[in-house]
Amino acid sequence: MADTILTDEEIQARVLDELRWNPEVEPTDVGVEVDAGVVTLTGTVESYPMKFAAEKAAHRVLGVKAVANDIEVQLPFDKTRTDTDVAAAAASALEWDETVPHERIWVTVREGWVTLEGKVDRGYQKDATEKAICNLTGVRGVTNLITITAPKVSPEQIRSKIEEALKRSAELDARRIHVEARDSEVVLSGVVRTWVAREEAENAAWAAEGVSDVVNQITVSG
Repeated sequence: MADTILTDEEIQARVLDELRWNPEVEPTDVGVEVDAGVVTLTGTVESYPMKFAAEKAAHRVLGVKAVANDIEVQLPFDKTRTDTDVAAAAASALEWDETVPHERIWVTVREGWVTLEGKVDRGYQKDATEKAICNLTGVRGVTNLITITAPKVSPEQIRSKIEEALKRSAELDARRIHVEARDSEVVLSGVVRTWVAREEAENAAWAAEGVSDVVNQITVSG
């Protein structure tokens, strides 16, 4: 059976339904525009997690090719904190997270926006650092500039491990995804049906030892 092709109006309606379904989002505060499958989110929300949750909800909808998240975070008065308080909370959160090498991470806060810098050994550590910060009260956004100093692993081993992980995933048809390893950089290409599957493939690549960067060129064809 041929893949269903949705109009922009149908995608917009489905994204709005997904936002209403998601308890982490206030859908009345979020605007949705769709052009050739590319979704633009606008409006204001009360927290950075809400902004991120809206983006994730849009990505889950069949037919969405990409999402531009232009939502602004406007913290309510009772959740406003000084940059010093946010920085202190961020440092404490990283210290308590066992997956994060906190002694190698630097945190800068300006007007509630957190910038992360430093070096980690694995991709999941970079991701874990951002997740430890984004739910803190007072955070308006996060810029993750952490670099990955991956251990030396041959490109052949990296490619093989990622391909094995893709085959194990119930979300993916590994035959539709091509993996290329260029030293420690991995390039993914191919076609998947949903943005969730695209993200799952990228997560699998980041989890492989020796990977310092992942270039995700997989396209979504709903």
